[in-house]
Amino acid sequence: MSSTALGVADLQAKARLARRETVKAIAHAKGGHLGGPLSAMDILTVLYFRVLNIRPEQPDWPDRDRFILSKGHSCIALYVVMALRGYFPPEEIYTFDAIDSRLQGHPDMRTLPGLDMSSGSLGLGFSAGVGMALGAKLANRAFTTFVMLGDGECNEGIVWEGAHVASRYALDNLVVIVDENKLQQYGWRADGSGDRRPPYPDGVLHDRWRAFGWQVSDVDGHDMDAVERALQEAKAVRGRPVALIAHTVKGKGISFMEGNYRWHSRVPTDEELALALAGLSDAGLAVEA
Repeated sequence: MSSTALGVADLQAKARLARRETVKAIAHAKGGHLGGPLSAMDILTVLYFRVLNIRPEQPDWPDRDRFILSKGHSCIALYVVMALRGYFPPEEIYTFDAIDSRLQGHPDMRTLPGLDMSSGSLGLGFSAGVGMALGAKLANRAFTTFVMLGDGECNEGIVWEGAHVASRYALDNLVVIVDENKLQQYGWRADGSGDRRPPYPDGVLHDRWRAFGWQVSDVDGHDMDAVERALQEAKAVRGRPVALIAHTVKGKGISFMEGNYRWHSRVPTDEELALALAGLSDAGLAVEA
């Protein structure tokens, strides 16, 4: 079940802690992605602590809501939030990306209970979510399937094939969250500089999902109260699937990483780690390495 007793301040503290543990885990592993996990963190925190109908102590509960992180390279954020929610001991976060760890560089549902789909090949997680939602309809099951996509991931043609199918079958038990942080590791460069252009101009993703027959809304992906309202409203929509375009900042929460595509997958130095942790207020729940 959701943790409805947590207020916005509590959620913000959870997200600050999760950002600290994420950057520490990446530094400890000497590998992984940072920018995308940090942009998604507030949304993941709201999902797992306020929105998803789940039982961490019973991760295979048949009536649970499903969540798929289709942008699977951002999995460290998901692992940290799952640990804080009680799926596994928080100390296990520091096994991230180790050869014998359950917490691999992309989500593996075969090794970690609580993952509803393995992901990493961009677009395929969303396709699996379409199948889950369709299966729930056919089986008369009441759960909702949530899928998080990156905006760069929406370059994949399979995303739009899935969007067409979901609309065709009126999958109103499917909610897509696009983490539109406006940066991707590879892509078009801005004229006259080495900086990256956003994968899509402002408003294009909104219009494109709507053109495929989805109900679409926009939200500030770092306003937790607004994110929760938008997700709860999405669960209540009937007759068609819902796409929520979440406007976020890549590297959110760490000033020198914010809006810098170079932090897509860079590992911080010891000095950068110390600076990052100093900039994130301690929520009083730190996990020791």
